[in-house]
Amino acid sequence: MGQTPKALPATVHASAIQVEGRGVLVRGQSGSGKSSLVLALLIAGRDDCRLIADDRVVLAAEAGRLFASPPEPLAGLIEVRGQGILRQPYLSSAEIGLVVDLQPVELCSRLPSAAAAEIEIEGVRLRRMALPIGQADGWVRVLAAIRFPAVPV
Repeated sequence: MGQTPKALPATVHASAIQVEGRGVLVRGQSGSGKSSLVLALLIAGRDDCRLIADDRVVLAAEAGRLFASPPEPLAGLIEVRGQGILRQPYLSSAEIGLVVDLQPVELCSRLPSAAAAEIEIEGVRLRRMALPIGQADGWVRVLAAIRFPAVPV
């Protein structure tokens, strides 16, 4: 009798990166710029940023914290549109502290409410920010969200 194949872990369509020691989950529709945002952060942050996963992310909640890791076949790979697939150093797992949702500009509030600035994933409450699709300075806004806490309005 053959062995039963091991089930692959469930994944979400997203990318993830560790920025200055904090995990960032980037979500959005196909073609919205998730990989481009992660690539910009990798280039801007150099040693302070590490790829976790691109295109598909395995999420797991543990003790009230959310962890992201790459599916094995995609570990260390990132797609650069117009160039192809690049191999990058990566982390096998990291805790997520910020969720970035890439959305049409009309869905991105200039001053988000407290409710819009949080999201629950796998039972874990996390900080959230909405970024307009194609926002040229998106990587700067992610760094600002990590370095400078927002003032509640």
